[in-house]
Amino acid sequence: MLILIVNAGSSSLKLRLLDDADEVVHRTDLPANAGGFDVSALHDAIADWPRPDVVSHRVVHGGERFRSAVRIDAEVEQALRDLTDLAPLHQPKSLAGFDVVSAALPDIAAVACFDTAFHATLSPAAYTYAVPAEWREKHGVRRYGFHGLSHGYAARHGAGLAGLDVSTARIVTAHLGAGASLTAVVGGQSVDTTMGFTPLEGLVMATRSGSVDPGLVLWLEEHENLSPHEVAVGLEEKSGVLGLTGTADLREVEERAAAGDADAQLAVEIYVHHLIAGIAAMAASADGIDLLVFTGGVGEHSVGIRRAVAERLAWLGLAVDDAANAGVDGDADISAAGASVRCVVVEAREDIAMADQTRRLVRGGPE
Repeated sequence: MLILIVNAGSSSLKLRLLDDADEVVHRTDLPANAGGFDVSALHDAIADWPRPDVVSHRVVHGGERFRSAVRIDAEVEQALRDLTDLAPLHQPKSLAGFDVVSAALPDIAAVACFDTAFHATLSPAAYTYAVPAEWREKHGVRRYGFHGLSHGYAARHGAGLAGLDVSTARIVTAHLGAGASLTAVVGGQSVDTTMGFTPLEGLVMATRSGSVDPGLVLWLEEHENLSPHEVAVGLEEKSGVLGLTGTADLREVEERAAAGDADAQLAVEIYVHHLIAGIAAMAASADGIDLLVFTGGVGEHSVGIRRAVAERLAWLGLAVDDAANAGVDGDADISAAGASVRCVVVEAREDIAMADQTRRLVRGGPE
């Protein structure tokens, strides 16, 4: 079965053609334009590719309805459009990718895989906000969690790297990229996560603030006369590492910090402070920790962030081997000898998670 993986982002449409062995047969990234994505450009890009058997789309938000992968038909497509209010920055991108690919390949079955679905196993205690019942019942206000495709893959693959059984291990997965989140995984299922009703909650990110006092939002609107849109832009696009240093590139920030830049040094300290607090909280939700998995651009490539986390969480039993940590190139076990908590690095592969879910759905197996 050849599966065309479609991942629509703010600046590009990532296309990957995977075979049954999860090997990438073809790949390309199409730039976005003012109208979304260009059907003619897509035709040209895949003209020489083998014809896929099914198309699998990454969709950020599945709401409370979509708890696993689903075949896309007219009813499902409308339901996904109806969820746009829950993810106004992300859902339209997913839908734009669906529109352009379905126009180019109208007779190929399509499947939606959801970033929220992995967190459908959260307990009411983990997903319920202590807010008025009307908000929860009328508007679906709750913790949804995101990056689920990445967290699910990282937990399964990371356990294998460490020689642990994912069905029994207590795992914390750290997806650290431009967006960043943590998940506590027990028995292969998500039991807690740092992102919430939106992808803004939780860790400090590249341009997002992460968790702040909600009273701050009210104060800014009242005392600075900022509109909700202005506050949203500030928290989503002008905060995080960018707001602290003037750049969203953590690699540059780490280089500046090493050269003695005080603002950069503080930014790294803030980033790590929130990260270790979050990991410890996830370990508490999992009733302990056997494995920490780093994934995402920062998680895979930042030797310094991984080292700092291990040093600050040594009391949990975490320790990394300096040589192994410095020499990471792809998937790697960087645990120090004798460490009671294992630590691995896993390349982010949402495409493999999507392909697996799609095969199960198309072939009629459990999703």
